[in-house]
Formats: sequence, structure tokens, C-alpha cells
Amino acid sequence: MRHAPANVQAIIEPVVTSLGYELVGAEFLMQGQNGLLRVYIDAEDGIQMKDCTRVSHQLSGVLDVEDVIKGKYQLEVSSPGLDRPLFTAEHFDRFQGHKARLKLTVPLNGQRKFKGTLRGVKNDQVLLEIENAEVGDEIISLSLNAIDKANLIPDI
Repeated sequence: MRHAPANVQAIIEPVVTSLGYELVGAEFLMQGQNGLLRVYIDAEDGIQMKDCTRVSHQLSGVLDVEDVIKGKYQLEVSSPGLDRPLFTAEHFDRFQGHKARLKLTVPLNGQRKFKGTLRGVKNDQVLLEIENAEVGDEIISLSLNAIDKANLIPDI
């Protein structure tokens, strides 16, 4: 997955939790010569702009002092939104029964993109129920390590 490097996660998680928020996850993306560190936070009452600003301010100071990301990058703090990203096995278990879109790092049987209903995790395999026109609905197993990106599909 597009996780932020482990050393970055280790630095930001205590900052986010000490402020009273849940760290949903963080991803680091290269955009040309610059990077983007996107940090997703959540709270029981939801997230508002002031929450993102507060966390961003604290993380900026800590990341500047620790200097774990070399080069120029932009820090973005966001709520997970309706199309919540899924980063961990716990996320895939927590959102069983919800529809999700997953993209693999390498194709599985010639396919990299999957859409279906989450059915949990077993032995580091994400179970996804997909529609199959030929045989009806089927549950496939996708290695957690092979997932590049996963998001819930909003039920609107």
C-alpha cells in the first residue's frame, strides 16, 4: 500500500493520538520532484477543518525537528471522508459488509482493480465478495501486502 515510511508513521502516530484523534493512516506520494505526505485522522464526533489545522500545525513542527523526510514535500491532513481509505487488516475487518474498491500492485489473473463487498481478513488475506456473471457471486482472497490502494465506496 501507499503507506508512509514506517519511521514517519512512528513519529506521527503519537502526535495525532496525544491530540485526541485516531490516526487512520498516512501515505507518501511523489509528485514530480516534490512529495506529498497525506495524513488521515478521525474522531468519534467527526473531523472539521479546525481539527485538521490543529494536527497539521503540531505535525509540521515535529516533522521539521525530526527531519525524516528528505527533500521538499507538502503535508496534508484530512478526514477519511465517505470514500475512507483502508490501510490495515483491522480496517478491512472493521468495515465488513461495506462495498470497497481495491487496486493491487501487480495483476491477479490479469486484473489489478477489484470492486466488491468486504468479508474480513483471514491469514493476511482480504476476503472480497465480487459479482461474477458466469458463476454468480464469489469470494476471492487478495493478499494484504499486494494491495496498493483500497477505499470504501460510499453508500449514498
